Amino acid sequence: MTSDSEAFVWIWLPGTTEPVVAGRLTAEDDSFVFNYGRSYLARQDAIAISEPELPLHRGIQHPLPGLTMPGCIRDASPDAWGRRVIINRKLGASGANIDAARLDELTYLLESGSDRAGALDFQRSATDYEPRLTGGAPLEDLLEAAERVEMGVPLSPELDQALNHGTSIGGARPKALIEDSGRKYIAKFSSSSDLYNVVKAEFIAMRLAGLCGLSAAPVSLTRAAGKDVLLIERFDRERCDGGWRRRCMVSALTLLQLDEMMARYASYQDLAEIVRHRFSDASQTLRELFGRIVFNILAGNTDDHARNHAAFWDGNTLSLTPAYDICPQRRTGNEASQAMLIHGGDRMSRLSTCLNAAHVFLLPEEDALAVAARQIDCIGAHWRQVCNEAELSETDRRLLWRRQFLNPFAFDGLQAGRAELRDRASNIRV
Repeated sequence: MTSDSEAFVWIWLPGTTEPVVAGRLTAEDDSFVFNYGRSYLARQDAIAISEPELPLHRGIQHPLPGLTMPGCIRDASPDAWGRRVIINRKLGASGANIDAARLDELTYLLESGSDRAGALDFQRSATDYEPRLTGGAPLEDLLEAAERVEMGVPLSPELDQALNHGTSIGGARPKALIEDSGRKYIAKFSSSSDLYNVVKAEFIAMRLAGLCGLSAAPVSLTRAAGKDVLLIERFDRERCDGGWRRRCMVSALTLLQLDEMMARYASYQDLAEIVRHRFSDASQTLRELFGRIVFNILAGNTDDHARNHAAFWDGNTLSLTPAYDICPQRRTGNEASQAMLIHGGDRMSRLSTCLNAAHVFLLPEEDALAVAARQIDCIGAHWRQVCNEAELSETDRRLLWRRQFLNPFAFDGLQAGRAELRDRASNIRV
């Protein structure tokens, strides 16, 4: 199978509705190098795609040590689900259990949909931009297409076109992109491997996160073909008279200068240091980030890896995006650990771990305790209401309550004045 050796990187600059070519990504041995175009460097409004990774200067730029591709460009590449869809298209039924590495990164960049997260896209041309977009498709068609991909069954041209629009969005779960009433959404579907209603569980966690005072992407539930669908409003798009503006984004994995192979070393402490030096309103951002760690632990979301945190980039400063992908994870035993390190080498899913790290987020002990107490009370106060909104079954409520939400392990190790948090949760769990 032939493959491309280069791709041209196009970018939507801040405040614009049309892309311009920024430069060229080229395969070189086992890695990819980037070179800004002269026309782009000559623009008065040009911004670096990411700093310090791809500073705005002439010449070939190699990936940072340990990386094979600039992280800010890898952020725009499809993850597990998008790759499955592309494998299905390129390899048919034989792609059902195939190694995703059979296709190279440039293929994934050039074959995935153009309405990807952030403000980048990839083309074979440096002069003509041709978006890989599709018209609106009914959710029923998108669900059918997703199910066929999961089974490894080739898609018809019509279903392939319907599902291709969402191939550039990250994550492992079946999903698609839709537009409705002037808003853009990510639609997440149930999976054949789900052991409980994961779609509703994520809705509940996201709604509770917002009610707890965190900045979280708005979510809603709908049904199609007799199945639940979670709709997450996109925060990287802004509607205007001239069309859609796209907001540049970089993942925490990129900010930490890591890739998937090194993701286990990702640390909230290191991310907090970056926030202190490079983010606007660092004090409030650190408080928000601390609150998200606490909520992930209280909600049983252990999938808080560094791609599930991101920042907007305007060419000068960074700002935290709304929270997303907060979903309680299935657990069989009592102990659990977070995907990112919290304090030193400790990633255990306990409030005591968070409180020990509070100083990293510039929070006094009493403030950190107050954050945790408010969230515990909020979850207790709104649990039934949000479950009712989701029409969650009693079986799934029993599965999520105390096993994911307010799991007793979260309160292990709380001593002295911190023990009040354990007592507070115990009273709520009754």
